[in-house]
Amino acid sequence: MSHDLESMVTISEPARQASGVLSHAVISPYQLGETKIHVLVPERVGAGERLPTLYVLPVEKLDGRAWGDPMAEILAHGFYNQHRLLCVMPTFSHAPWYGDHPHDPRKRQESHLLNVVLPFVERTYPAGAARLLVGFSKSGWGAYSLLLRHPEVFTRAAAWDAPLGQASPSKYGMSEMFPTQQSLALYDVWDFLKQRAALLAGSTRLALLGYGDFRGHHQATHHHMLKLGIPHHYQDGPRREHHWQSDWMADAVRLLAAESDE
Repeated sequence: MSHDLESMVTISEPARQASGVLSHAVISPYQLGETKIHVLVPERVGAGERLPTLYVLPVEKLDGRAWGDPMAEILAHGFYNQHRLLCVMPTFSHAPWYGDHPHDPRKRQESHLLNVVLPFVERTYPAGAARLLVGFSKSGWGAYSLLLRHPEVFTRAAAWDAPLGQASPSKYGMSEMFPTQQSLALYDVWDFLKQRAALLAGSTRLALLGYGDFRGHHQATHHHMLKLGIPHHYQDGPRREHHWQSDWMADAVRLLAAESDE
């Protein structure tokens, strides 16, 4: 990020919610208006201890909760304490697809995450080297596209019930972020799996877990990765409600955290 853009970023001191979540208000050159960075820190972090960071990717703009509350799910099950994870959920001014709009500078979600969120978290909190991504639906798609586009930045990604095979911006509100086929092609998950196959062959960095509405996408992506020789965790079911609170996160977080421990 250039110095001029960096000077346009303001991030508040944390406001502690009753739940224990720390919330920072953010003004970013890549987003329209105020967004947030929500953080959960495990209890009793030792002096000098550095923790894997789990980036929990929302499926709605701002603090929308139509599809549940991921931080509430983490709190309810104690994942952040159980697995010793720094849990971070950024919010976005538009429905998040985790790309950069080709023309609108206030719809650059990938740039916001990479240039604003990650640097702030890593200079403010006890973040270690492991950066983990988890999401479902559009944010599961985003978890895969972010890792595949930036394999040197992100360590592992888990997606649940995501339209990973979607290759045109004709559905699911994709056109708000990717107005043309050409703009979506820069983020195409299947194409990037081909490009990164050799890089991903040596370790298991991707998890593909269960379904609600997108079983066909998961099955096809699983077979695509098998053909490419990409090791990955795969679970076909059980079918669950398309929602943060449908009991799928435990497996996703456990796999991500276990791999990080190794």
